[in-house]
Amino acid sequence: MKATPPALRTTDADFEAQFQARLHWSADTDAAIEQRVADILADVRTRGDTAVLDYTQRFDGLSASGMAELELKQPELKAAFDGLPAVQRDALQAAAARVRRYHEAQKKASGESWSYRDEDGTLLGQKVTPLDRVGIYVPGGKAAYPSSVLMNAIPAHVAGVQDIIMVVPTPRGEKNPLVLAAAHVAGVSRAFTIGGAQAVAALAYGTATVPPVDKITGPGNAYVASAKKHVFGTVGIDMIAGPSEILVLADGSTPPDWVAMDLFSQAEHDELAQSILLCPDEAYIAQVQAAIDRLLPTMPRAEIIAKSLNGRGAMIVTRSMEEACAISNRIAPEHLEVSSNEPHRWEPLLKHAGAIFLGAYTSESLGDYCAGPNHVLPTSGTARFSSPLGVYDFQKRSSLIEVSEQGAQTLGQIASVLAHGEGLQAHARAAELRLR
Repeated sequence: MKATPPALRTTDADFEAQFQARLHWSADTDAAIEQRVADILADVRTRGDTAVLDYTQRFDGLSASGMAELELKQPELKAAFDGLPAVQRDALQAAAARVRRYHEAQKKASGESWSYRDEDGTLLGQKVTPLDRVGIYVPGGKAAYPSSVLMNAIPAHVAGVQDIIMVVPTPRGEKNPLVLAAAHVAGVSRAFTIGGAQAVAALAYGTATVPPVDKITGPGNAYVASAKKHVFGTVGIDMIAGPSEILVLADGSTPPDWVAMDLFSQAEHDELAQSILLCPDEAYIAQVQAAIDRLLPTMPRAEIIAKSLNGRGAMIVTRSMEEACAISNRIAPEHLEVSSNEPHRWEPLLKHAGAIFLGAYTSESLGDYCAGPNHVLPTSGTARFSSPLGVYDFQKRSSLIEVSEQGAQTLGQIASVLAHGEGLQAHARAAELRLR
């Protein structure tokens, strides 16, 4: 099995066409999936728990006589934590502590209410309050993701959300102890062993057992992504996540094996994941390719890695590091590693990325698990206009306006003129009645 991502050069006449072809990925969902998801959502909205039980048996092979059998109670979550080897318990708690500390700092920086008064006594401001209840979707099909529990539940908890409902598919009833333990550590309120579009529907609309939430966060498969799009408006959602991405911006100073493994770290997620290397040193790119050839056979998920690198990967020789930074901004990757002995020289040139990992020792995998910043990141170029999941996603802002009697004299006249200009006489009259 070989993994040979194409070697592109920005000096090639057809570079732009090759580059665009490599980047292309459509977020459009198959029409059959869209229709199936719409049917599931409508069914869950109508039949509630009964529909959720039917779909859980059909898709996850998990038979239950009632929803009570699909709920993970707090004692079971704690028992899962207590039953872990000490090294896993310690790692889970250390990661949770770092994630919590980072999001506490985030809340202090941007999550407080504020107000001020004009000279006439009018008060203007903003009140920041947490959402009441949120749902977090934790994938459970191809692999188990305790880290996703921490990254979704902890910022919600820090924001002040009182009720955190977790859903996680457990195909054939196989429960991952680390996922359950992470729910215990992160402060999940209630947890259900359901997944897919039916889980999204249950969270959005509520059933006799699953309470309706205000927002749903967390990644999933195409059915989950489609369901989140369908229920948006009834509830909030975080984002529609595409395949995982990593872009390594290298100056040739990092051991090639390190960079090869960093490319693998995203490629092993999914055949559609994207791993790209940008470097002005063509000889170094050849060294990384040699490392890929040597290391790939040692990887348990070698087949997935090879398909990802061959199908969507690229090794791009640039004219300079400055050009590499410019190309990176066009890609706007989910994960951006600046694998350089001068990372802070290049960081000011980088505008668009979900997360920026500075220096050779900062592997993307540390961000996935325990560095502290959130690993739920914008994909597919959406880092141009969106941000990582954070405390702010679990808060809402209400404007505060308290107009004094004196302030009403000035503001009333302004509002009256503009309202009449719009032909809205009741608006104008409401302001005018308060004029002396």
